[in-house]
Amino acid sequence: MTLTIDIGNTCAKLVAFDGNRIIDARHIEHDEPSRLADFCHQHKFDKGVWSSVIRLSDEFSEAIDTLPFPMLRLQSGITPVPVAMGYDTPLTLGSDRLAAVVGALTMSRGSDILVIDVGTCITLDFVNAAGKYLGGNISPGPKMRFKALNTFTSALPMVRREGITPQLGTTTETAIRSGVMNGIRHELEGYIGEFKSKYPNLLVYLTGGFHIDLHNSEKMRTFADEFLVPRGLNAILQYNEAHNEK
Repeated sequence: MTLTIDIGNTCAKLVAFDGNRIIDARHIEHDEPSRLADFCHQHKFDKGVWSSVIRLSDEFSEAIDTLPFPMLRLQSGITPVPVAMGYDTPLTLGSDRLAAVVGALTMSRGSDILVIDVGTCITLDFVNAAGKYLGGNISPGPKMRFKALNTFTSALPMVRREGITPQLGTTTETAIRSGVMNGIRHELEGYIGEFKSKYPNLLVYLTGGFHIDLHNSEKMRTFADEFLVPRGLNAILQYNEAHNEK
């Protein structure tokens, strides 16, 4: 069995794979390295792979280093991956973005793919039908947008994402919530429309910690998969194992 660890800005996602099949999954906080050991005690892992977009604490690093099976670390621009790179600065590419693209490729190789990850940041990444990663964009995620409105103004309150989201807000709270959430939806639908005009058979994969309801998602051939990054990590480990056997 394989362990994948996806360490994001908010938390770490642990996923247990049997081949390509997901057996179990758990989210843990960055200050809970002991829960990593607990998860591993429940499964007979013989290998694993991990990536992180943050600088780990000494405790979490030690928890990974002391696992009783080999762990591959995904490092963008260094670790071999099953996708051609068209990014000018591959060493700076977020490992989560790279893994998500590979995860989408495992399910739709031979297609033009747009991967949208809505988390702390919103990332869009494109890989063409030839399997070449051509780049992507980064913008603030929902929490960051809500916090920015509160932090950089003197009168606007901190608003939670949960609640009614009308087309037009009729209170300051609904105006902020609708502005942020509807703004994100229009932003993403705009990107998808632009890409589809150039790539008619485009497939769109949505992942991340926030769910965004896109209008006409079926017509846009849009698929939601919260495990896109772990799937990619698992595929990258398999690729490296096959690469080392040659």
